Parts: sequence; C-alpha cells; structure tokens
Amino acid sequence: MSDSKRILFVCTGNTCRSPMAEGIFRKLTADTAGIDSLGSAGVAAYDGDRISPETADELARRDSSIEDFRSRSVNKAMLESATHVFAMTGAHLAMLAGQFPEYQRKYYLVCDFLEIDGQVGLDVPDPIGMGRRAYEQVGEVFEHAIPALVANIVDGEI
Repeated sequence: MSDSKRILFVCTGNTCRSPMAEGIFRKLTADTAGIDSLGSAGVAAYDGDRISPETADELARRDSSIEDFRSRSVNKAMLESATHVFAMTGAHLAMLAGQFPEYQRKYYLVCDFLEIDGQVGLDVPDPIGMGRRAYEQVGEVFEHAIPALVANIVDGEI
C-alpha cells in the first residue's frame, strides 16, 4: 500500500461545503507530493447533482474549480480508500460513525486544527439558502482550516 495520504471531504448534500473544501484543498495541495484528493461526498446526497451556483462562484473567486463535478453519497469503498475523512459538522461525524463505525479512526472535523474565537473543532455552517455572503464566509473558514489540516497531515500529526 502506498504512503500517500488520501483525503475525502464530507457534508450533507455534497453540493456546497464539501465540494468547496475539495476545490480549495486541490488548489492548495496541487504541488504537494504524497497527498491526494479522493474528492467529496455527502451523508444525504443525491448522486449526480451539480455544485450550487454560489459554490461555483466562490471557487472561481478563489481561483479554484472542480471540473465536471457530480454529487455522490458517501459509501464504504470511499471510506476504505481514504486515509483521512474530514466532515463539516459534529452531526456529520456522528452519522459517519453510526453508519460506518469501522472507519471511525479516520474521521475528523475540518476545523479540528483551527482556533476560531478561542474554540477548536467548530462546525462549518451550512450556507444553503443564506445568500452570497454565507458562501464567502464558508470559503474564508476553509482558507484557514484547510492549510491547518494539511500541515497536520504533512507533519504526521494525524
């Protein structure tokens, strides 16, 4: 088995937060050896949906994109292949642990390595239906959280 770290991002519907995290992660790690993106998935996703227009706009604003993206439901094969699974909320972690407890050692929150207002491990808020500013705020969280989680992976902390 390869020493490569294989990362999966998980949210609810796989059209907003996890694809945005995936796009920002891919851009940040494009030249990082040993870290690969397995993409993203949702705990309650409909397979085949496109990312939300607001997510696409936010990724473009950050010089990131995901070509030919289609949403997908998280499954055992994805979790088996992943070395690290980053969920957006504690509720997503609980759903993963309930449905796939055998992979629990791989599960983390995206914000487990970022302090916000004196707290670590906060949930990434769901921007759906909240307007453009909500998507910008989620993008801002990822701009800080993803470099922190990558640093922990590269340093072998997780």
